[in-house]
Amino acid sequence: MTDANPIYSPFFGVMGAASAIIFSALGAAYGTAKSGTVMAGIIAIYGLVIAVLIAGAVDEPSKYPLYKGFIHLGAGLAVGFSGLAAGFAIGIVGDAGVRGTAQQPRLFVGMILILIFAEVLGLYGLIVAIYLYTK
Repeated sequence: MTDANPIYSPFFGVMGAASAIIFSALGAAYGTAKSGTVMAGIIAIYGLVIAVLIAGAVDEPSKYPLYKGFIHLGAGLAVGFSGLAAGFAIGIVGDAGVRGTAQQPRLFVGMILILIFAEVLGLYGLIVAIYLYTK
């Protein structure tokens, strides 16, 4: 083992893959449970894509530098936390929008627009994670 490839370097890559799927699935589950909209399910797919990419790149410690582990951890956290935030936004907006649309049907278009913008928050995290992964 060298200073660039310590024995614990794959740990950070595995934690990046785990945090990507855990946090994005948590956000998707909250969004789906709170509002009942299917849009939140896409958030979990973003985390799944990054988790599979990271898990495929994790190697034995002698071939996996610490720098790569930190990059993969950052990518997993980026998509995970943005997915969590997007899921919470979709859940809260969807719940309030469904209740408001029952009383004022004109709110439907505004609710859909806000839900789309909340979904894009998760997409931003996916873009950053893919950019980090390719470093």
